[in-house]
Amino acid sequence: MREVFIPDHLDEVWGILERDPEAMLYAGGTDLLVKQRALKPLEPLAKNCNSVLAGQALNPRSLEPLICLENIHELREIYQQKNLVFIGSCVSHTKLMENLLIQKHFPLLIQALRVLGSPPIRNMGTIGGNICTASPAGDTLPPLYTLGAVVEIRSIDSSRLMPLQKFIRGPGNIALQKGEILYGLWVATNQGYTVHHYEKVGQRKALAIAIASLSALLSISCTGIIEKARLAWGSVAPTIVTSYAIDEILIGKSFTEETLRMAVPLVEQAISPIDDVRASAEYRRMVAKNLLFRLLQYRKIW
Repeated sequence: MREVFIPDHLDEVWGILERDPEAMLYAGGTDLLVKQRALKPLEPLAKNCNSVLAGQALNPRSLEPLICLENIHELREIYQQKNLVFIGSCVSHTKLMENLLIQKHFPLLIQALRVLGSPPIRNMGTIGGNICTASPAGDTLPPLYTLGAVVEIRSIDSSRLMPLQKFIRGPGNIALQKGEILYGLWVATNQGYTVHHYEKVGQRKALAIAIASLSALLSISCTGIIEKARLAWGSVAPTIVTSYAIDEILIGKSFTEETLRMAVPLVEQAISPIDDVRASAEYRRMVAKNLLFRLLQYRKIW
């Protein structure tokens, strides 16, 4: 029978890992049952299924112990430290949406969380799980990229920080070593953006995996000039797509359709969508470019 540990403190986690280095860590586990039902006998699960917080493949039919991290209080904390907000890896999507600090400083992330899954999924799924799954269709990832999130990684004897963009290497591929966990992430406040926009296109209005998504932060002057810009696209490449060239071509120009059109060729170059059961690569390409013009709805503010 497979052992399942539910520790209350990180010290317990390190102790279990010392005794059994092959133990698998997870929290929330919203994809685990679904993937388990879909597996053939002894078929391995894709690396880092949703809510797995360690750099290990999780096979639900293997006999290695499971370590559930969701009872560890420090992994469920949200707090502000000077101009940074810490979000523990085991904070659920619902708790993020309800948190006043997140509502105040990161409306962009709130927008993405509102369209993530269903209420039961948001109640169980965690921000750390969404990150460690490393799916380019993950709803929280484009906002976290545009917000410049930094992840904190811990092991029994060390702690390190890494930009989220470097932490995620590809679908299901993250920069965690055996014996490490995603402790949480840090996001800067007071970033000075006046437009906070997240939108995704799926096959239906709710409970849809993104065919393409766009996260955008813009700072617009009182005269309608784009002073700062950060854009990120999801589900149109192996990882979230950001482009310094796209951001730069917008800065210093009027917030108009003509300006956004200047960025379209750069979007075309930056993305590399695929054909799958949800959409063709060509359709994803079209949606990714058209989502850019949805930002024009904010012109009425000035």
